[in-house]
Amino acid sequence: MLHIVNKSPLDRNSLESALRMVKPGSTILLIEDAIYAVTKGNKVEGQIKEAMKNCSVCALWPDLEARGMQDTVIDGVKQVDYNGFVDLVAESKSLMSWL
Repeated sequence: MLHIVNKSPLDRNSLESALRMVKPGSTILLIEDAIYAVTKGNKVEGQIKEAMKNCSVCALWPDLEARGMQDTVIDGVKQVDYNGFVDLVAESKSLMSWL
């Protein structure tokens, strides 16, 4: 399953909700303000690292770049462009958007 999160973990609990529902082998894609969750030193860095033990964590590169965060991404987080976003959606049997 592909879990798409678009809200900052500082603003809403969408990421925390998604992390509770993620099963091994799933993918979490962070877009828009949710990309702050994959930057080094943020308050949910530990949760992201823990999630990466069981699932893939991706961040939309254009959103990282737009916020100047592309050089602060946690090691192991895959950065994808829009084509990669489409590929993730096409490859997934199901998806859940966390608003």
